[in-house]
Amino acid sequence: MVRFIFAVAVAPLLFATPLWADGCPTAPDHSDRLDALIAQVQAAGSDAEARDLSNRMWALWADAPDEPSQAMLDQGMSRRSSYDYLGALKAFDRLVDYCPHYAEGYNQRAFVNYLRHDFAAALPDLDKAIELSPKHVAAIAGRALTLLGLNRIDEARAELDRALALNPWLSERGLAAPGGPLAPPGEDI
Repeated sequence: MVRFIFAVAVAPLLFATPLWADGCPTAPDHSDRLDALIAQVQAAGSDAEARDLSNRMWALWADAPDEPSQAMLDQGMSRRSSYDYLGALKAFDRLVDYCPHYAEGYNQRAFVNYLRHDFAAALPDLDKAIELSPKHVAAIAGRALTLLGLNRIDEARAELDRALALNPWLSERGLAAPGGPLAPPGEDI
């Protein structure tokens, strides 16, 4: 009888927050809010307005599925900020192992590898982040930078164009300006 009462009481809680086989709950669905922010940044009238909207996008991407995953994300970002790249990689490895369906774990691990100039290691993580979050503007821009680091200029240009279509105010837009390394062919100085 006690088991039955426990099962009846606990069952709704188990189904209220879906868990992946790895134990990590599903990441919060911020797609509607992200779409609204993208529309707003495309219509932004100033760099300051766009920067505020971009920061709001980052808040959505950095909203981890649960407290343990948030702690891993925060630890990795803190270690990265203090140039402890190996410590950051370990934190992001744990995050990706725990939450393989959370895009930001892959994006942050890719960023650390990008900072280490290990572009070949960054690229698969960026691909996975974009697969999980197709409008992750920062991951798309990061993929453009990574492809540039690999000297895959045409692919980098296409990725940057894709990122700029979502957010025309990205700081990376200068790379596509005349004279920039990703300027359209024939528009060099």
